[in-house]
Amino acid sequence: MQILDGKKAAQAIKEKLGIDVAQRAAEGKKIPHLAAILVGRNGASETYVAAKVKACEEVGFKSTLIRLEDDISENRLLDKIEELNNDPDIDGILVQLPLPKHISDENVINTIVPDKDVDGFHPVNIGKMVQGQPTFIPATPHGIMLLLEHYKIETKGKHAIVIGRSNIVGRPMSILLSENTNPGNCTVTICHSQTKNLKEVCLLGDIVVAALGRPEFVTADMVKEGAIVIDVGITRIEDASKKSGFKLKGDVDFEKVSPRSSWITPVPGGVGPMTIAALLKNTFRSCETKN
Repeated sequence: MQILDGKKAAQAIKEKLGIDVAQRAAEGKKIPHLAAILVGRNGASETYVAAKVKACEEVGFKSTLIRLEDDISENRLLDKIEELNNDPDIDGILVQLPLPKHISDENVINTIVPDKDVDGFHPVNIGKMVQGQPTFIPATPHGIMLLLEHYKIETKGKHAIVIGRSNIVGRPMSILLSENTNPGNCTVTICHSQTKNLKEVCLLGDIVVAALGRPEFVTADMVKEGAIVIDVGITRIEDASKKSGFKLKGDVDFEKVSPRSSWITPVPGGVGPMTIAALLKNTFRSCETKN
């Protein structure tokens, strides 16, 4: 068993981006600028946004964090997004999910202009991805593909099982793995809550991507010997012994599954850092296309 270390792979990407940003600055070109909107005081969202802002600083990006109260109206939030859409200095806009229940995720995503949608959620960018056109790829699936590329994992001809069908991870992940690219060229099966004989289906997987948000759902008897296991899930579990008051668990029972795997991502330190690295790459690309 070997670890797909997202921290190391993300650091390599950030170091390259830092060099590219410094070169742009030396040439008098625009520096990438990411704007993040955080609505409310969700603890996990606070942590994620802080990590994104810190990553921007590490590579020399400009960043703007906009905090809004959780009772903000949807219209006011959309107005703020339009303001950022029209700001020529802003290259990327992300609105941290989840949002309060009275705000439509769909309306928020659709309001961000596609060329600043560095999370890759806008229907225009999703459509381009499906057609294999250059675009902003959703950050988590993009990060996973970058991780496989960094470790030179051979995926061609392998059977990939994706557990979860969300628009943020599961569906785009299945498309990317099936594309005629490297990594890619997999035969892909998507599993979900209505999949029959899930265990038997998962056992067919040379690659298993778990993205359903249920702690330690994937157990050792669901993974065949030598499989490559990608754990996308991250859930806070109360733990009084921890200073933070919680511990983080993935969708995979790491302790039991890892001995059966050829490669596996840890939680934390696997997919999470790669999501941020992909977000930075998308933001740099947005800036580069403008100047």
